[in-house]
Amino acid sequence: MITVNPLEVDGLYFTAIRVELPKTNLLMISNEVGYIMCAALDVDVLNEKLADRKVIAGRAVGVRTIDDLLNAPLEKITEASRAYGWQEGMIGKDALLKIA
Repeated sequence: MITVNPLEVDGLYFTAIRVELPKTNLLMISNEVGYIMCAALDVDVLNEKLADRKVIAGRAVGVRTIDDLLNAPLEKITEASRAYGWQEGMIGKDALLKIA
């Protein structure tokens, strides 16, 4: 099942996406600028193979819900996201607010 819902974070709106897969879930929160995602995101591919696209993205590990993703520290981020003030270790919610 795929679930797509609007998500309000401090009065700003994002899109929350959950894809239920066997034994795991794919979780993502996005807006028109960038996104955060569970560990299924391969940040190295974005930084190395797709660097010219300047994708704004970050990855959190060990999350099981959208709420977990909002509150988890970003374990890895793309180089392009640094221009928005993102850093490894910041929580997902804080990163999203920087691109709103």
